[in-house]
Amino acid sequence: MVSDDFFGSALKQLEQALEHASISLEAKKILMQPKAVLEVKIPVGMDDGRVKIFTGFRVRYNDALGPAKGGIRYHPLVSLNEVTALAFLMTLKCAAVGIPFGGAKGGVAVDPKNLSQRELESLSRGYVRAVYDFIGPDSDIPAPDVYTNETIMGWMSDEYNRISRKLVPAAFTGKPVSIGGSLGRNTATAMGAYFVLKELIRQLKLNGKELTVAVQGFGNAGYNIAKLLHNDGLKIVAVSDSKGGVYAQGGLHPDSVMKVKESKGMIDGVYCRGSVCDDIEHAHITNEQLLEVDADILIPAAIEGQITEKNAGKVKAKIVCEVANGPTTAGADKVLHERGVAVVPDILANAGGVMVSYFEWVQNRAGLYWSSDEIRGRLESGMLKAFRDIYEMAQQLKTSMRMAAYVHAAKKVVEAMAHRS
Repeated sequence: MVSDDFFGSALKQLEQALEHASISLEAKKILMQPKAVLEVKIPVGMDDGRVKIFTGFRVRYNDALGPAKGGIRYHPLVSLNEVTALAFLMTLKCAAVGIPFGGAKGGVAVDPKNLSQRELESLSRGYVRAVYDFIGPDSDIPAPDVYTNETIMGWMSDEYNRISRKLVPAAFTGKPVSIGGSLGRNTATAMGAYFVLKELIRQLKLNGKELTVAVQGFGNAGYNIAKLLHNDGLKIVAVSDSKGGVYAQGGLHPDSVMKVKESKGMIDGVYCRGSVCDDIEHAHITNEQLLEVDADILIPAAIEGQITEKNAGKVKAKIVCEVANGPTTAGADKVLHERGVAVVPDILANAGGVMVSYFEWVQNRAGLYWSSDEIRGRLESGMLKAFRDIYEMAQQLKTSMRMAAYVHAAKKVVEAMAHRS
């Protein structure tokens, strides 16, 4: 949404990582491009009687490890380049945390906050009709992403069922629990990041009770990880959303900030209209300023391309935990590593969402559903195993955790490709 060549930046990071791996030229060529790309036009009858045409995408990047998996985002700046980059990152993410899925992504160029609930539902069902032959529980399984949620997944799942003329709960994940969704899915991304961040703090022998945290992006993931860390005694000193942010050296209470954010009301019960910058008791800061505040831990949980070569030298945090997809450019990543900043890369840090999506898919296929405690236990076990494997590889290769995560994931994908050829 920010970078004009998000995909190019992601590939540059892969190329750097592959310098540490013994992978054939042919395998590298396959890893550098998507397997299948679909662009669709979706007509929607608007409330004022007009028909508006929206452009949508679905990219299946690689399915060597299993059916492709990836969310659908609604945002006015969605592009093929962005969706391809995100599908690429999903490929590495699933491999990095040991999920038997490939990578995919979808999106529609739209500002959903400008649509009524009826228009939003019409668009969502229209998207499914347009991509129906491209997706499915054995080939490509969508989920929520930026500005989509379980309500929208419920509409999409229902539309898929209508076209199929049967119930296919495993065709979508991130659904409401009442129609086959998994317990723990709404907090999974934050919970997964929380587990790996706490383990990194332990590995670095830091005192968690003395650490301060800044969170860019106060949506579902940003709010929930702020709350988890706050409950553990860490001090949340700054948060922001798309409209701006607040800073308080003495600390913020995530629930209080969210209450202010929601106080402006909801859009048709689907989207939050308020902003954290409406909290007038604290100093107002911009999203850009938040990245440079004096905090021990920086959590970019918004959109890609936020930490760049221009501002990486101004980041004061000791740890950057990437809850967003692609928040750090390749050039910035190098700067942070040279400065000794420990970066937990997105393909590890935010993999909790896809891990619990995998759990949902498994439960749908089996018709057997797990408790919240079972979900949390499986998530913690999976995330910590992936973290330790990648952290150990980073120590062995004497490189950043991102490079180690890319090498770890790429080797798994290439091995699967070799066994399928």
